[in-house]
Amino acid sequence: MQALRDPSGITSRQRQVVELIAQGLSNDEVGLVLGISPRTAKAHCDVLRQKLGVPRRRQIPVAFRLLTGEDPLASRLESARADNGG
Repeated sequence: MQALRDPSGITSRQRQVVELIAQGLSNDEVGLVLGISPRTAKAHCDVLRQKLGVPRRRQIPVAFRLLTGEDPLASRLESARADNGG
């Protein structure tokens, strides 16, 4: 399995999926949040695993961060800080 070297190869939808996986959501839950079927959510996960060169779904967020330098939970943390007046 050859890992992606260019972060531009990850679509905005795939970035959404990475963020939801990092939050601990299942494929069923990812599907509900994004308005897609669980099967489509799984397909996004499968493509991400291939692109990021990882064998397990739970490794996707870490591989994404290593590739892009972006924390997939950063936007969620920022909104939490804003909600708490921080």
